[in-house]
Amino acid sequence: MKRSWNPRMWIGFVLSVAALVSYPTVFVRYPITRDFPWLTLVLIALGLFLAASGVALAFRRPEAYRGKISGSIVGALTVLLVGFFLFEIFFVSRQIPASHGAPQVGETAPDFMLPDSKGNDVTLSSLLNSSFSTDDQPETGPASGKTAAVVLVFYRGYW
Repeated sequence: MKRSWNPRMWIGFVLSVAALVSYPTVFVRYPITRDFPWLTLVLIALGLFLAASGVALAFRRPEAYRGKISGSIVGALTVLLVGFFLFEIFFVSRQIPASHGAPQVGETAPDFMLPDSKGNDVTLSSLLNSSFSTDDQPETGPASGKTAAVVLVFYRGYW
C-alpha cells in the first residue's frame, strides 16, 4: 500500500504561519484586531489543532500516512513560532518604558498652545482664565462668575 502525504499537518503549519504573518501586515491596521489579536489567535488555534491532529495521524497510522519524522519537525517548528509570537504580543509589546517627564495626576500642566477645531491657536492659560460660556468659544475677558475648566487626556501609544 502506498503511503499518502499528510494534508492536515501541512495545512495546519501553513495556516499558523499565515496567521503570524497576517497580524503585522494586515490585522495591525485595524483597532479591533490590533488591540487584542483575537482573529490571529483563532487562526493560530485552528492551525495548531490541524498540525497536532496531522502529527497524531502520522503516528497512529504510519502505514497509510507519511510524516513521522517530518511531522515531528513541522509540529515542533509550529509550536516554536506560535510561542515566539505569543511571547512578543503578550509580554514584550507591553513593556513600555517609564515616562519620567510626564505630568502626574493632580500636577499643574505647563502652558501650551494648540489649534482648536476651527484652526485658531488656543493656549491653556487663556482657557483657564476665561469665563464659562455655553457656546463652543470661551469668552475672552476677565473671569467673572464661573470659570472654565480644562480636562487633559494623555494617551501613551506607539506611533
